[in-house]
Amino acid sequence: MKCICLLFLVVVAVYAEEKYTEENDDLDIEGVIKDADTMKAFTGCFMDTADCDHVSGDFKKDLPEAIQTACAKCTDKQKHITKRYFEGLEEKYPELYQAFKNKYDPENKYFAALKAAIAKF
Repeated sequence: MKCICLLFLVVVAVYAEEKYTEENDDLDIEGVIKDADTMKAFTGCFMDTADCDHVSGDFKKDLPEAIQTACAKCTDKQKHITKRYFEGLEEKYPELYQAFKNKYDPENKYFAALKAAIAKF
């Protein structure tokens, strides 16, 4: 019985700590925002209007879940990257920002919670 309880606790602890891969946590998001072509390439990948490179493709695969769960599995660096990406997109390309929101949150259920969760990063 003790063994079963211990196994259960280990499984719960591992599941609770599950995060997205940190492989691209070193992304220079400020550089992405400053370079119009790079920003549009990332957004095109996310919107299915352009091909994805390795980095944007990695972020894209987690986007729907991250948006729906208010970035629950995001590392602190990923929360910062997400916050700055949305700020840059909304400021420089408001029409793309709105299209992004319409694609990933058409019923406007998730973005408020996501923005609140990443606000301090």
